[in-house]
Amino acid sequence: MGQIEALIFAYSDIFFSYYLNTESVCTKMVRNHSLVYIYSGEYILEENGVQTAIGAGECIFLRKDNRVKMTKLPKDGEWFKSIFMIFKRNFLKEVFQKLNKQEIPLNVERFESSIVKLPKVPSIESLFLSLTPYFNSSIKPQDDIMKLKQMEGLYSLLKIDKKFYSSLFDFNEPWKIDIMEFMNGNYMYNLSLEEIAHFTGRSLASFKRDFKKISPLSPHKWLMQKRLQVAREKIMIEGKKVSDVYLEVGFKDLSHFSRAYKETFGYSPTQKN
Repeated sequence: MGQIEALIFAYSDIFFSYYLNTESVCTKMVRNHSLVYIYSGEYILEENGVQTAIGAGECIFLRKDNRVKMTKLPKDGEWFKSIFMIFKRNFLKEVFQKLNKQEIPLNVERFESSIVKLPKVPSIESLFLSLTPYFNSSIKPQDDIMKLKQMEGLYSLLKIDKKFYSSLFDFNEPWKIDIMEFMNGNYMYNLSLEEIAHFTGRSLASFKRDFKKISPLSPHKWLMQKRLQVAREKIMIEGKKVSDVYLEVGFKDLSHFSRAYKETFGYSPTQKN
């Protein structure tokens, strides 16, 4: 894979992005509800082993607080270009306050998947086509215009399916979940402590306090130890290549991985015990 050339610029909570001539792959936690329109190229999302492909002219909704693998690809000789519209909690609460509560449907279930591919409807298509001139970063829209576009996107979702009410206007704080269960399932991802705290339903301070109760190690040292232990098993028992393993367990740099491995186990990952 060649070096990624990316251009990303934002106006309020609407992001315009280009990925030039190559692919970009990442796994990230979706922290806010998002509406994503693909202008060109292809967007492949994977959640729990299920892939969803989005092409030019298509749009998806991503529900917050979920981990999704994202691959951005050029296609048919065109760069990957997309528009991300973010719906943050404060914005949604502000809209909710203004809704006629008698018109809000009751007992509506949420979508099972956190990735919802939208049908091609005029309201969504016209919304994002009206935004495409702003791919030219020299043309800067006013913030109040961008907020109106967010409102347009939000109301379009509510018209498409009543299930969006359940996702968009759920203001309950996340439940606390088991820290070790979460970390054992997500140690390989590049998450900050703030993100881990958020996704386990805690403030950073309460996360650190709760972690001390279950481990003598700091969260950083625990993650390092966990990644190295799993890497050792993959190399020694499963016979995997070091060049594959260091990425699988969450290291970004091979030399850093090799150095940490040797300091921990007394020999390099290419040697047998």
